[in-house]
Amino acid sequence: MADIKLPKIALGAWAWGNDGTFGSGIAPEELKPIFDAAMSAGLNLWDTAYVYGMGTSEKVLAGFLEGLPRESYLVSDKLTPQCIDASVADPVAAMHDMQLDLMGLDRFDILFVHDIGEFTHGREKNAGHMKAFVENGIKRLNDLRDQGVIKAWGVGVNEVEVLLEIMGHTDLDCILMAGRYSLLDRSAERELLPLCRERGTSFIIGGVFNSGILATGPVPGATFNY
Repeated sequence: MADIKLPKIALGAWAWGNDGTFGSGIAPEELKPIFDAAMSAGLNLWDTAYVYGMGTSEKVLAGFLEGLPRESYLVSDKLTPQCIDASVADPVAAMHDMQLDLMGLDRFDILFVHDIGEFTHGREKNAGHMKAFVENGIKRLNDLRDQGVIKAWGVGVNEVEVLLEIMGHTDLDCILMAGRYSLLDRSAERELLPLCRERGTSFIIGGVFNSGILATGPVPGATFNY
């Protein structure tokens, strides 16, 4: 991603969605000092998604970004696989525009296709999502990038196999790989990382604590792999 200079560490806003999973119940006023400290340290890439609380995470982040110079931060957001195979004429652009309006932004720096794969959708449903993505989604996302609407696009998933399959159809600017390159799970290392180096695809490591256990240790209630 030659046009984007990424910080070494980014922050994900899943817990900001207050959606009843990890980090639920955190009030925005508790999150603001984290945001301020990160920005002061130069950690200015913020990752969010509509499904993190059905827009809640995006709204909380938007509130913190309000009034800051647009060039001082980067935002990555995510499209659901369902929007790619929806019935409207251009569902990718429609979802993208809706999320921009929700956050009050003029652009996203990175747009990911979110959680395509059997892990999330099961084999039968995912086959339909993947077909629509290959036949329509790739072109729509390339168009958004080529028109300058976004700077880069990629895929954010938990499954190495999904990314290998997709990269058989197209080059990606970047990927967000959650939970598969950590101290506990290095399954991305054998095939995916060499392929990213070969293609010039930026590799963003997500879920570095494997959903919690590497931060808490093996204590009662510790979470691994969601």
